Amino acid sequence: MAEGNPDNREQRSREGRGPREGGRHEGGRHEGGRREGGRFEGRPGDRGGDRRGDGPPEIDLDKLIADSLYLDNQAHAIVARMRDMDSGTKSTLRRLYNAVRRGCRTAESERQHEFVMLRARLAYTIARHSLRSLDALERLLLQVTRKNDLRGYERFRDLFEAIIAYNE
Repeated sequence: MAEGNPDNREQRSREGRGPREGGRHEGGRHEGGRREGGRFEGRPGDRGGDRRGDGPPEIDLDKLIADSLYLDNQAHAIVARMRDMDSGTKSTLRRLYNAVRRGCRTAESERQHEFVMLRARLAYTIARHSLRSLDALERLLLQVTRKNDLRGYERFRDLFEAIIAYNE
């Protein structure tokens, strides 16, 4: 009685079953059109898809504070990466921007704490919504909170405002 053996049952069920419901369709495409060439695109840690380099370039905080054109160029670059890589919603960005604005208005004694918590929230949002294009923004926020200077916080807010504007 070979069917009583668990190994034989497992092998038989693998070989004898048909295609899964909601699985592959003709042309090797996954339902929803997300599968091409055997790889999923747009997932975090994905080795396929459209990846450029090792990640977004670092944003220089001192240059951001000193040069408005640099701020503008960085905002454009982040929005371009968002359009290439992510499907981030405008409402998600708007919520984060509102938190940045609140943090800038916070009393000086509490400001650094607000931005540290904002960084945690930003990290969660990036991971939750696969917004890998905002990684540079998270690293910049770390620089801003370490420096703990009002001008740095304001420039971070200005950069975020430009990102919101260019993403419309």
